[in-house]
Formats: sequence, structure tokens, C-alpha cells
Amino acid sequence: MGLVSRPSRIRAVLGPTNTGKTHLAIERMLGHQTGMIGFPLRLLARENYDRVVRLKGARAVALITGEEKIIPPNPSYFVCTVESMPIDRVVDFLAVDEIQLCGDRERGHVFTDRLLHARGLSETMFLGADTIAPLLRRLVPEAEISSRPRFSTLSYTGAKKLTRLPPRSAVVAFAVADVFALAEIMRRRQGGTAIVLGALSPRARNAQVGLFQSGEVDYLVATDAIGMGLNMDLDHVAFARLVKFDGHAPRRLAPAEIAQIAGRAGRHMNDGTFGVTDEIKALDDAVVEAVENHRFDPLARLYWRNARLDYRSLGALIASLERRPALPGLVSAPQADDHGALRALAQMADVAAMATNPASVRLLWEVCQIPDFRKVLSDTHARLLAQIYGHLAGPRGRLPTDWVASQVDRLDRTDGDIDTLMMRIAHIRTWTYIAHRADWLDDSGAWQERARTIEDNLSDALHDRITQRFVDKRAAYLVRRLADPSALLASVSEAGEVKVEGHYVGRLDGFRFRPDLAASGDAAKTLLAAAQRVLRGEIARRVARLAAAPDCEFALAADGVLIWNDGAVGRLIAGAHALQPRVEAIASDFFEGEQREIVRRRMAAFASAHLRQRLAPLFRARDAELTAPARGLAFQLAEALGSLPTATVAPLLRAVSAADRKALARLGIRLGVESVYHAGLLAPEIVALRGLLWAVAARASVPTAPAGAGMLRDLAVDASAYAAMGYRIVGSRVLRVDRFESFTARLRGLARQGGFAVTPALAALAHSPADELAAMLVALGYRATHHPDGVRFAARRAPARHRRHGRRRPSSSDAIDSPFAKLKELSLVR
Repeated sequence: MGLVSRPSRIRAVLGPTNTGKTHLAIERMLGHQTGMIGFPLRLLARENYDRVVRLKGARAVALITGEEKIIPPNPSYFVCTVESMPIDRVVDFLAVDEIQLCGDRERGHVFTDRLLHARGLSETMFLGADTIAPLLRRLVPEAEISSRPRFSTLSYTGAKKLTRLPPRSAVVAFAVADVFALAEIMRRRQGGTAIVLGALSPRARNAQVGLFQSGEVDYLVATDAIGMGLNMDLDHVAFARLVKFDGHAPRRLAPAEIAQIAGRAGRHMNDGTFGVTDEIKALDDAVVEAVENHRFDPLARLYWRNARLDYRSLGALIASLERRPALPGLVSAPQADDHGALRALAQMADVAAMATNPASVRLLWEVCQIPDFRKVLSDTHARLLAQIYGHLAGPRGRLPTDWVASQVDRLDRTDGDIDTLMMRIAHIRTWTYIAHRADWLDDSGAWQERARTIEDNLSDALHDRITQRFVDKRAAYLVRRLADPSALLASVSEAGEVKVEGHYVGRLDGFRFRPDLAASGDAAKTLLAAAQRVLRGEIARRVARLAAAPDCEFALAADGVLIWNDGAVGRLIAGAHALQPRVEAIASDFFEGEQREIVRRRMAAFASAHLRQRLAPLFRARDAELTAPARGLAFQLAEALGSLPTATVAPLLRAVSAADRKALARLGIRLGVESVYHAGLLAPEIVALRGLLWAVAARASVPTAPAGAGMLRDLAVDASAYAAMGYRIVGSRVLRVDRFESFTARLRGLARQGGFAVTPALAALAHSPADELAAMLVALGYRATHHPDGVRFAARRAPARHRRHGRRRPSSSDAIDSPFAKLKELSLVR
């Protein structure tokens, strides 16, 4: 290569993407004994290097990029990045890919230099877009220009919502923040997306592309980094943004740039489509026509920078860099990063003092070409370059091993978020570049390996972070399978765990599907959609099993929910009265036809049998053959759930005969002075069931059942709930009806003997602390009097009207506000 004078066939093969230009160039190169090809990207160079190695073997091929060099002893073929092409090497064939980048502000001058000066001995080939044809013809008149048609058709489909994009789509934006925001939406709605950014290392970028290519995700969100060199199975490209910041100011994409990116859709003979998302204005008809037909305005200028540099002094070097082009069609390139770094270092007195001869100036220029992959050209990078130059220009002429180790070691960390990892990768790529300068480092091979290992580890960590953040692999897989009309493979374990295509999606709780708790929002909707495809048959089988199941497989939970196979299938709801609640089946998205009614009827049958078994004394007494007064008493007792104050049924009690009393006693009904109650309904579990039935009838929360025979009243529990559970309220305390009967009987006996004092025995009988017993006695109507030996209590005399008309003396319970008034309001007592 280099500046050759002998004639060389020069060909320019131009055309849109997907025309087979690269394949042609590789084929032509391998037809010669020696050859070299330059690509615009490191990952493209690596991809094609691997391709040529497979064809010719590793000994025959060299790879040269800024960050990677694999050079066997006598290679026949060189695969390079354009910037790294060894221009002093003579080869038979030479090619440069994407030659239209001569018009790129940042890198154009390098491509223009190759266009003007790089030649193969026998054949030179330039590959690129048709837009460069007029200027190429003017600058290289001897070139044979041919145009290749695109293998497939590219069609515009207009605007689509982000969530309505077809599978195998790429969404394009330009700011990293926009890419991440779009990716988050795609994760929520489509299960996940791969990410491609220019800031990703080649390894991380390839790993993300691999996610897409393997089908783990069906979507890709990217910057214009996908517009060059990434060959993927894309069907559609959607632009979410059409304005990008080009390093100087925001600007709208040119039609040719839109085509370069959109052209990634469609591969080989498969047609592709492009469009925009509904967030931006649709493309103009003229732009659409240009992209679909590959007709664009030709490049008006190519960027050029003088390559014949003057190293006699710093000033001479800068002046030679800023020399203007002489040929028409060429313009001076904007100040590149290396040029800017040179100017910055030239202002440093210590650097300028060392750069005083051609050798030291040339060395400084080489240092300035160390890339800053963060693309910010910060003071930090300039200071790093100054340190490197100071070491290299010093007596030893090498970078100190300890200093290099300190710089590299601090980057060997894989903690941190996506931004942190991308920043570390940018730093280590700079050191990878430095490590390939064997004349700058002791044991450069070891440093190359160290830098490559760190970059690989950081890249893997970055890929993992991106995948964790933007890919729900389960949801992505299910979204893809749901679009397929074929049957899904599903299984439901005995515990109700639901798996679709091997992925856990949730569990069946009775007949309700509960998506995996790890999923939320749209991901949960995806799991539900997958479940709907596979669970209807399982639900039908479960309904049939439930309908035939014996009562022993069911249970009534403390909150009124009916359980079957550890799943909630129904609940009690208010019925005609407390002892006859109705049942409703818990709704399910999967019930069809009569299935819900079948479940309801079976659960109603169980609930009725369960209540009859647990509350057997109530039902037995209610249904017994009794006289009218006794039957009326049993009926009211049943509707009050097992206990009533004696005063509320006094008329019935007066009508009950001695024979009726014996019959009621045989049924377990106690006719006390204070209360009428079923002695067999006072066990804790029955008390809790009575509280549940009260809550269902009252449409209230289930009360907390008292823990024993007496306790402090819970003010959150309604008075009528205590009554339904068989407890009487006495001041600030509650007593179970049987203990209340015993307690009040003892009080009556003491009162007949005269006044009495509070004693520990009496407090124990009341299940109350002694200091609260006095308040209970007052609540029951006993009069407190003060005596020299303490407070004593005596019975309150009956009102004069009771004595005058011979009515009964009031019981202790007459002094208590009866909660049974509310029971009557709730139709629990008639």
C-alpha cells in the first residue's frame, strides 16, 4: 500500500445497505495473494477478521485496530479499522468500506486520506453509498464506478404506537436518556428489549445483539450505532427521534442518514419496513420517496486534513495540521480530538519545554492520538496525556510499571450502575490502546492481556446490568409465544403452581389465577394472558372435581371464606338471618357457562351441613317437637345464635310449663335468672363461629372472639357482637353467659345476707381484677356505701311502682344497656 505510482485498477462499488458490497470485497481480496481492508468500526473489523480466519486460517490473517492487534509472523491479509491501516505496507488488493464517511465531520479526513492515497498494487476498491459518486469521480477520475441494487425492498409504513410495533423491530433514538426511557417502556409492554449504544464496548454490544438474534427478545432500542456494520435479522426500524446532537448543535437527520439506519431492516432477500413512532411527526413524502428509492443529494464536500506533517517544532506541526486543501470539493476538517489535545498540551509549559526537536514533537503527536473514548476531551484526559508524555520523553523513555498498574487497577471493579460501568469501559479502552504500544511499555503483551481481561469483565457486567434492567426474559418469551396460534405447553402442580412453556407464571388459588408477585403492571398482564390461554381446561377439570368432592375436603375459614384444596373458592354473605347465610363463589376470569353456579351450589351445600354439624344444639332445639311457647323460645334462641337475656323472653318463659322446662333442659337449654342459653355452644371455636355469623349478617368485620370466660371489653367489638357470641357486658368487662349467671347468683346470695365487700374470691368469680370489680357492681345496680372498715355494697330497692303492682324485682341485667336491641334491628332476634 502507501503512495504507489504504478497503475492499479480502482473500483468504487456503491449502493444502499444490503447489497452485498462487503461480501464482494472479501471475495476479491482473497482472490489475491495479499490484501488489506479497512472498516469503520472495531467490531466490524473483528467480525470480518473471524470470517477470513475461517477461510484462510489464523496464520494468514492479521487484525489491527486501535485497541487490538493480532499479527502473525507473515500474514497475507490485513483486516483493520480505517484509522489503523498500516499505510506503509504494500499489498496486492486494498479496500475501504463506507467510503462516504469522507463527509463525516469527525472522522472524514481519515477516509479522505485513504481515498486519495491508499492503493493496492493490483486492485483498489472503495465501498459505500451513492452519495459520494460525483466527488469521487472528480477526485479519483480513473475509478470505475458501479452501483449495486439492494437485494430487498424497503417500504415506509407510517407511524405506529410503541406498543404496537411488530416483533423483530428496532426503535431508534439518539440520547442515552431517551434510549433508556424507551427501553423501560418496551420492558413493561413487551417483556424486554436489547440495547445498542455507541458507548458500549464491542463485547457488550455483541452480547446485546446476541440477545436479539437468539430470539430471547423481539425488540431492540438503539442509537444510530446500528446504522453501520450490525447485520441483524431486523424486519422493521421505527424512529422515535429524528433530531440528534452532532457534537455542535441539534440537527435533523438527513434523508441519507435515515436510509443508512432504516436500511438495517430486511436482510438479504427479505423485505424490510421503516416508520416512526406516534410521538413524532410522520416523515415528509419527499423523504420517504428518497429513502425507498435510494435517491439522495450527493455529498457537497469531503473533509480533509494534511497528512504530511512538519515535526520541526510545535508551531510547525500545528501549522501543518491547519493547512488548507488545494483540491476542489475538499474542505478543512473541524479540529479533531488529537488536534485539540495537541493545542491543549502545547499550552503547558513543562510539555512545551520537552518538545523542542523533531523526535520529541513526533512523540508528542503520537501521544495526542491516544483516544478518549468518553468523547468529552476533558482536562482529565489532557492531564493524563501530559503525564504519559512526561514519562516517555524522560530519561528512561518508558511508562513506569507501578504507575501504569495504579491507573489500570482502579478500573478493575464490576460494581456500580450502567453509567458507572460504561465510564470504566471508556477508561480501560484508552489503556488497551496504550498497551499496544510495545515501545512505550515493558512487557506490553502482559498489559494487553490485563486490559483486555478488565474490559471483558466490565463488558460482561454491563451486559448483565442492562439485561437485568431492560429484559424480563419470562415475559418476553411469553409475549412471543402468545403471538403464535399453536398450543402452549402448560402444567399445574398439586399445589396450584402454573408453568407455561416451563416458565413459572403464578399459581391457582382456588379458581383464581394469581400472577407471580415478582411481576407488575404490563408484565402481570402478560402472565394473565398466558394463563388464559392454558387454564380454561384445568378450571373445567377442577370444577368437576369440586362438585364431586366430599365435605371433608372443604373448610370454613375464620373470615368466612370457603376453602377447597387450600384455595379460596367461595365466601359467606348475608342471608335471611344469621343462621342461614348465603354463599357466593369467588369470581374467576376463567369460569365459563354454569361453572360458577356449580361451585356456588356445592359450597352452599357444604356450608349448610357444616353449620348444622357445628351448631347442632341450635338446629336440634329449633326443629324439636315442642309446645308453642317452648318452640317459640327455641326459635328465638336459634336466631340469636344461642343466648338471650332472660328479660327479653320473659313473656314466653311465663308461658312455659314445667314439662316444657324439662324438655328444653334435655336439649341443652339453660333457663337462668339472667340469661337463656345453650350450654353446648360456649366452646371457644363455637364462640368464634357465632361471631363470624354475626359479622356476615351485619355486613361487618369479624369480631375478635374473647379468649376466655371473662376479659376486658374490646371497644372495637360491637355490643351486639358480644351478645351473639354469648357474652354479657358489665361495665368495662365482658363475661360469658354461664359465668355471668354464676356471678350474679353469688351476688344475690350475698345481698340477701346484707351488705358485702369486694373480696378476691368474688373478683375471681367475675374474672376481673379487684380494682375493676367495684365498677362492675355499680354497673349491675348495686349501691355502694362507705363504712369504717371500707366500701360495702347492697342491693338497690325496686322502684315503688314495682312494689305497688306486685311485679318481679328487676334482675341485675336490667341495669345494663341491652345490646339485643341492635340484634333485633339486624333481624337476628324477632
